[in-house]
Amino acid sequence: MYGLIGKMMAAQGRREELAAILLEGLHDMPGCYSYIVANDPADPDALWITEVWQDRDSHTNSLSLPSVQAAIARGRPLIAGFGERFETEPLGGHGLVAG
Repeated sequence: MYGLIGKMMAAQGRREELAAILLEGLHDMPGCYSYIVANDPADPDALWITEVWQDRDSHTNSLSLPSVQAAIARGRPLIAGFGERFETEPLGGHGLVAG
């Protein structure tokens, strides 16, 4: 499995709007086992995105899906920047639904 954990910074006061865009269209992403968007309680403009994929290629291929491209286009103006980014190799766990 392939995992990503990343921090995304929304433009000031636009976090909820950005989160809504990220949460739309999460269906029909082949190889995606988990995609979680979470507020950072210590930063009112930050989101954490935690993803688990079948493999790195599944993640890479998802970036060309029409629904993902549309979300990127809509969300880009709301993104102020990015923070930490970690690649992981998930082993499993409660709530992780592998195909």
